[in-house]
Amino acid sequence: MSADDLLAPLDLAFWNIESPEHPMHLGALGVFAAQSPSAGAHGADLLAARAAAVPGLRMRIRDVWRPFDPVLPLDLRRPLALGGAVREADPDFDPHRHVRLHAATADFQTAAGRLMERPLERDRPPWEAHVLPGEDGLSFAVLFKFHHALADGLRALALAAAVLDPMDLPASRPRPAEPARGLIPDVRRLPGMLRGAVSDVGRALDIGASVAVSRLGVRSTPALAAPPTGTRRTAGVVLDLDDVHRVRKVVGGTVNDVLIAVVAGALRSWLDERGDGSEGVRPRALIPVSKRRPRTAHPQGNRLSGYLIRLPVDDPDPLGRLAQVRTAMDANKDAGPGRGAGAVALLADHVPALGHRLGGPLVSQAARLWFDILVTSVPLPSLGLKLGGNPVTEVFPYAPLARGQSLAVAVSTYRGRVHYGLVADGAAVPDLDRFAHALITEVETLITACGS
Repeated sequence: MSADDLLAPLDLAFWNIESPEHPMHLGALGVFAAQSPSAGAHGADLLAARAAAVPGLRMRIRDVWRPFDPVLPLDLRRPLALGGAVREADPDFDPHRHVRLHAATADFQTAAGRLMERPLERDRPPWEAHVLPGEDGLSFAVLFKFHHALADGLRALALAAAVLDPMDLPASRPRPAEPARGLIPDVRRLPGMLRGAVSDVGRALDIGASVAVSRLGVRSTPALAAPPTGTRRTAGVVLDLDDVHRVRKVVGGTVNDVLIAVVAGALRSWLDERGDGSEGVRPRALIPVSKRRPRTAHPQGNRLSGYLIRLPVDDPDPLGRLAQVRTAMDANKDAGPGRGAGAVALLADHVPALGHRLGGPLVSQAARLWFDILVTSVPLPSLGLKLGGNPVTEVFPYAPLARGQSLAVAVSTYRGRVHYGLVADGAAVPDLDRFAHALITEVETLITACGS
């Protein structure tokens, strides 16, 4: 076992907060235009064959129950291995246990919702690919599931791309070789390591205080909080990226600002329509921020922080909502992803491995106190994705649903279109399709308000 095999604290947190009602896996539903009636079955065979050759897909997660491992270099800022977990190659890896061909379906989203309910098996590499042939014979879909302890959004994308058809990507610059690390550290580094550890404690206290302050004066949103039922619904929405740019060019800001404001406006319409009301409602939205370097999927696991903003659901003016989102996002960017309540994920770095093991249920319960809804963006390559020559026409990302929360929103742009992927507790949000429609309506409302 090497130091790189040990799960990072945030990965370990995701591994330990999972429960049967709240599985911690990411998902992505790709819809393909079928070139033949057997395209789905052929695609399943290709996925299994290619998965066998991808090292990252052979990695399982194994718990560690010893306080010291002589292979790990001493690092005062690294948690002890006791209670932690490591990634290691599964000696019995069989890709056919991960790639599954299902019966034909007329509704990919309904099928995806049922499959997203099921936790991944924890005694083997935690990922699955479900191939769903379409009843019309003209299309098929593949639902990828990756445990959050295995990958964040960018890493999951890289793993999925490894089993799709090869793409002609620009050559990337070689990564500089990392210096070898000896088993005995250089004692000259110890003072700096101690100063770093003390600094980390202060930073942890600062983030914790920001979280507490962020909750003051926030009205709870019952529609976004619900007891766990373990059921899942998914829905997908496709918008024209040109429409989003039309709004952005008039009001300024970024595409992401507009997409977040669309969520705020859709929540307002949805809450009013279902009779819950939007007056005084300003839910806390967690906006994950990747700390992974562009064009790389290394190292493994998660490299995440986040921003936390209040969605101005109670503002009746669509342009006013967008202006507030833009102001909040600009303030977060000025502070950086390592500061403020949104950076609470970084607290995982300051908890010993055994603490993650014992405190996982408490952390899971605390998620509802931290934020009300997740709104995350997953970048996709601009080049067309294919499987067996069958092109991807739509891609819907799915985020995990935190305990006590009923709705999570993920969004990607792909080949000139915006794809919202929605995951909801099936019992708490039986009208997920209404929220999906509200997203479409909100874009039209913004275009009209801009005079475009």
